[in-house]
Amino acid sequence: MTLIKDEGIKQWLVELKLRIRQSQLKAAIRVNDEMLRLYWELGRDIVVRQMDAVWGSGFFEQLSRELKTEFPDMKGFSTTNLKYCKYFYQFYSQDRQICQRVVDVIRPQLGDELQIIENKEDIIRPQLGDELKSNSLFLIPWGHHKCIIDKCKSIPEALFYIQKTVKNGWSRAMLMNFMETDLYNRQGKAITNFDRLLPDVQSDLAKETLKDPYSFDYLTLTENYKEKELENALIENITKFLLELGQGFAYVGRQYPIQIGDRSRNIDLLFYHLELRCYVVIELKVKEFEPEHTGKLGYYITAINHQLKKETDNPTIGMLIVKKKNNIDAQYSLESNNQPIGISEYTLSKLLPENFKSSLPSIEEIEQELSE
Repeated sequence: MTLIKDEGIKQWLVELKLRIRQSQLKAAIRVNDEMLRLYWELGRDIVVRQMDAVWGSGFFEQLSRELKTEFPDMKGFSTTNLKYCKYFYQFYSQDRQICQRVVDVIRPQLGDELQIIENKEDIIRPQLGDELKSNSLFLIPWGHHKCIIDKCKSIPEALFYIQKTVKNGWSRAMLMNFMETDLYNRQGKAITNFDRLLPDVQSDLAKETLKDPYSFDYLTLTENYKEKELENALIENITKFLLELGQGFAYVGRQYPIQIGDRSRNIDLLFYHLELRCYVVIELKVKEFEPEHTGKLGYYITAINHQLKKETDNPTIGMLIVKKKNNIDAQYSLESNNQPIGISEYTLSKLLPENFKSSLPSIEEIEQELSE
């Protein structure tokens, strides 16, 4: 107890615990890296030697039994997982040219263990392989890889989700959610005037920050909902809303008041983006886009630049999120506006009938029924 009360010891313990946690993380990453490299090499052998084609449908079952018997304490040698090893290599090698000269003689010996007689040289000319193996491919868990292999249609799409997982520390459930909402095809798709109004570096990052459409499928609203109801629902689900917006957004406030002359106005939603180092003004519209929407948003951006922006901040940007837009209409409007703005749509998966709330008993009615 005396040692723990000593300030020097307490600080040393804090640093020691941090070093231990860092060591555990590094060890976990190394173990994951080695396991994935093993799976890669195993998958490569199966594909290059065409083992399952030569041995037939029973190959994976027999290989699974052999490996489980030899390594009873190791997981990952189920029939299903061994097939995933093959898919793992196949998927990321689909852009390779694989040139084979005549091949290993692979003969099943009835009643015997697998026998492979080496008399072949395989020539593999990688287009992506070395780059994949040396970068982020082996930095995410195997369970994540299986989800990506199941869902992704191309290597660029898979690498997009791998890099996002590494950067943001996504769990498997979060990865699945973003794949289900097709983040790959939504990221950076908003119509903007950033190229014209922002420096190149900030413009590129800002464009990648925005999506089109935004998925608000986690909200439950009634038909003919108002802007205030949409705003309320988003704030009530602020954690999911921030996840949908993406990394870097910090919530500042809703109906944020700004005083301009003798009038007070309110901004729907105000955020600060930690990577862009700027304020982000978000305006919500539950109807189709109209050109005057960008004029009002530009007005709010100017106000934030005058009243909140510091010298160290980059110029404020605006996000207009509408129910529907005509892309040409939106582009014309942005060309005539001198503030950096992006325009996106949003989607809702379900709406309740307008009379749904009225059909539910009130809290008072429920309480009365319980008391009786």
